[in-house]
Amino acid sequence: MTSNPEFDSIRPYYDSEVPAAVERLCQSEAFLDLFKQLFKLDKAPIIAMLKRIQTKDQFQEYLFGPIVRRLMDMTTDGVTIEGMDLVDNNLSYTFMSNHRDIILDSAILNVLLREHGAKYTRPAIGSNLLINDWVTDFVKLDSCFVIERDITVREMLSSSALRSQYIRETIAENEYSVWIAEKEGRTKNGDDRVQQALLKMLRISGPSGFAENFKELRLMPLAISYEWEPCDALKTQELYIRSVGEYTKTPEADMNSMITGLKDYKGRIHFHIDRLTDEELASIDALASHNDRIEALAALIDDKIHKNYKLWPNNYIAYDLLHSVNKFSAFYTPEEKENFIRTMTQKIDRLEGNVSLLNNIFLEIYANPVKNHLKL
Repeated sequence: MTSNPEFDSIRPYYDSEVPAAVERLCQSEAFLDLFKQLFKLDKAPIIAMLKRIQTKDQFQEYLFGPIVRRLMDMTTDGVTIEGMDLVDNNLSYTFMSNHRDIILDSAILNVLLREHGAKYTRPAIGSNLLINDWVTDFVKLDSCFVIERDITVREMLSSSALRSQYIRETIAENEYSVWIAEKEGRTKNGDDRVQQALLKMLRISGPSGFAENFKELRLMPLAISYEWEPCDALKTQELYIRSVGEYTKTPEADMNSMITGLKDYKGRIHFHIDRLTDEELASIDALASHNDRIEALAALIDDKIHKNYKLWPNNYIAYDLLHSVNKFSAFYTPEEKENFIRTMTQKIDRLEGNVSLLNNIFLEIYANPVKNHLKL
């Protein structure tokens, strides 16, 4: 199954590989300095925690789970979840979600699942984020599997088949679930859309029947809603540069996004799990062509994520400001509007570019979930 050597290029570490990876982290000054900065801890307690770890489950239990819970306490005003009643703790699922933060989207989900007695997920992570040895060790200890980026079309075909088979076998083994973003990379502008190529990739493995194929994967659309996106200013700057020229992503930018996502304030966060019913899949299965079925499935997942996205006062404020209206003024207070404008102004003042365009890009990040909700 997922211990097959053909998966070696993408799989997380086996438990037999954990002690060596932990020892490398204990010797990594960059890793230890980062965690010292984030949690104001001396290196000795961090190393002591690491030395206890012999398996990936212990990595979650002793180190990463408590770290994420502490980050939730330090940088949020609370995290809530709906839809856990749809999750059978004895089954594995493919959680397909909108993607806003590189690390925390899947990490917080794993904490919430563990607190409800459900199975951990193996999160998908892009190979572009494996920017150094300690990051690679850390994510593979976190049970992440790799999505290869920046490869040729020919390589993409074989890579897609390998990923599809790995995900399906993970679900069939029924020891872990899978978390995967609905599209390549994070959503920068707040307009969450399923990438149809991802659904085609998932379908490569498994039975030929469309409904049967996706039933096996137990696909669960997951909406993740941040009151304040910790990387909103970074996303605004990137989108601005793309709008006026060419943007080149660097490893340093990826690391900055990871650290910013971890340490900056997020307000409230809400997770909402939904499911695809047998009736919905059967209805899609009855469509005439394969492309029609993929398009309909993507639209269905979009609708569920848009419907279940928790709209905060910030979203309504941004919509009204962007369109110079007071359409949603009943959903926020004057004080909340004043705070949003003040915070936005402080963030935009630190960016480079045309202020009016930067403001519009920033507002769209928060307003687009409202626009998608209105289209339902």
